[in-house]
Amino acid sequence: MPKNQQYKLIIVGAGPAGMTASIYASRYKIPHLIIGSVIGGAAVEAHLVENWPGEKQIKGADLMQKFWEHAKSYNPAYWPEEAIKMDKADDGFTILTDAGNTAAAPALIFAGGTQYKRLSIPGEKELLGRGVSYCATCDGGFFKGKIVAVIGGANSAVMAAAELAQHASQIYLIHRSELKAEPIWIDRLKANKKIVFIPETNIIKIIGKKRVEKVELDKPYQGKTEIPLDGVFVEIGVAPLVELVKNINVVLDANGSIKISEKSETNIPGIFAAGDATSGSGGFRQIITAASEGAIAARGVFEHLKERGLI
Repeated sequence: MPKNQQYKLIIVGAGPAGMTASIYASRYKIPHLIIGSVIGGAAVEAHLVENWPGEKQIKGADLMQKFWEHAKSYNPAYWPEEAIKMDKADDGFTILTDAGNTAAAPALIFAGGTQYKRLSIPGEKELLGRGVSYCATCDGGFFKGKIVAVIGGANSAVMAAAELAQHASQIYLIHRSELKAEPIWIDRLKANKKIVFIPETNIIKIIGKKRVEKVELDKPYQGKTEIPLDGVFVEIGVAPLVELVKNINVVLDANGSIKISEKSETNIPGIFAAGDATSGSGGFRQIITAASEGAIAARGVFEHLKERGLI
């Protein structure tokens, strides 16, 4: 039977921002519900995290498990579901999930994160799951001894190439401009003989019948515009997941991110936002900044509810 429950706060998203918001909400004694289909969000896909204070090196999945163990120690309500609709009412907000459950609260923290950007080229959609992937952590093991390409030049791309080097026999790192990753990661790749750099080049087509067979480039590499390979890992960034809040007229910035105040509040009183989907932290999308925004949002909710005599 579908649930229809009332809380003081609903947190949409169970990534670093959502889980940190839950920890702080628990400490502020705010009865709340977390809605999120994936514990840890996109952070679980990080090959190695080497910039979380207190952990010199840890897998993203392991760090997110620590977040979750901490958050659930306070016994918050949690629905492992996806929020598919948000509505505004006079006394707060309601959320409908893909399981047909609804929840209502006078305050809401949106920590929906981001989704992978697509190349939007021929063959990408058709060969998804048949050699085309957006997650080296998830799919790297399927390419043991194979030849793959990683598309992109920022941190996510070089980290994906480093992880794939544990499995694949050769990795082409194809990037259209200069590498924008942290220097320490670039140095590691340059020292790895499995990794071949193809700079100032775009991939314009992914070719294959039943699986990826080769890619076509917009300029020749070693005299050829096609490279035979077994897999393509697309790592060109992410886009904010904001459809839920757009429907109730939450204001976005020019980049499509949710505009937030210094208290992480949106233009709609009672709706706060935290993490990679926001305009906060100068656009520096890191686990540590997502956690920071989650904490700030929870404090903002506490002040919002207290001012209205709701807690």
